[in-house]
Amino acid sequence: MPSKKLFLLDAMALIYRAHFAFSKNPRINSKGFNTGAVLGFTNTLLDILRNQKPTHIGVAFDPPGPTFRHEEYAEYKAQRQETPEDIKLSIPIVKDLVKAFNIPVLEVQGFEADDVIGTMAKRAAKEDFEVFMMTPDKDYAQLVEEHVFLYKPAYMGNGVDILGIPEVLKKFDIANVDQVIDLLGLMGDASDNIPGIPGVGPKTAVKYLQKYGSVEGLLENTHELKGKAKEKVEANKELALLSKKLATICTTVPIEFNEKELEHNEPNKEKVGEIFDEMEFRTLKKRVFGEEASTPKTSTASNVNAQGQMDLFGGEVQPAARKK
Repeated sequence: MPSKKLFLLDAMALIYRAHFAFSKNPRINSKGFNTGAVLGFTNTLLDILRNQKPTHIGVAFDPPGPTFRHEEYAEYKAQRQETPEDIKLSIPIVKDLVKAFNIPVLEVQGFEADDVIGTMAKRAAKEDFEVFMMTPDKDYAQLVEEHVFLYKPAYMGNGVDILGIPEVLKKFDIANVDQVIDLLGLMGDASDNIPGIPGVGPKTAVKYLQKYGSVEGLLENTHELKGKAKEKVEANKELALLSKKLATICTTVPIEFNEKELEHNEPNKEKVGEIFDEMEFRTLKKRVFGEEASTPKTSTASNVNAQGQMDLFGGEVQPAARKK
């Protein structure tokens, strides 16, 4: 059993998740800044540090600009709406917060966070680590192996979901983990604008994989197909191979695996406190550092958060005023 426990967090996925969790009840501080994304991410990070007690931890960010996938396919993620302004403003604050917690920021130009996490996870697994990739993104399932797990955080009333090899095989109805990539290649992925084969959904994709094993296996045996199915597959062979390539997480990103830098250390109390003060996270600051809030609370009542649970941050910020 590995003696070291590494958590790798997908920052952008968690920031988006936090932002939209508070979208119906935005947390606006006295400066008019929507702190929901920062608050939600911070809460998630603290939960991991306190309850999972990782020996090592890192947080991966998507760098600005295109990636190698855009070079392969110009329409990659082209359908996505522009990032909400509140999220854009929150990203640098979250990054500063991660650094203030003395956690390394993992970011490589031209590669997405999942590529960086995939590379680090595979290397760590060879160095006596138990690795947990924290993200709500299903694509990470392709990286799961004996000591590498997909850790899907609790959300909207659903509990934490940890996927090892058996869970991945059951969830996707496949024979081996590598087929997650083939599945995405065949049916595509709307969230990333990966086209797949038109007309092929999850059930058809699973049926093809059960019989032919992979995208390549299917394409080598199109003579066994009939009618419209045969026409669609044969007409989109190149698209299927491209889709599989786009869906494949790169595990050879040029980034150093520095075990020492990933060690979980105590946060820089002063810097974390400054960010909490700027965001007006008064109750959170008291909970983390055992200090009295420097200014009076705006309210003493607890609120109910997006998960229907009592909000421990009640009184830190006021919900946005409703339009009359």
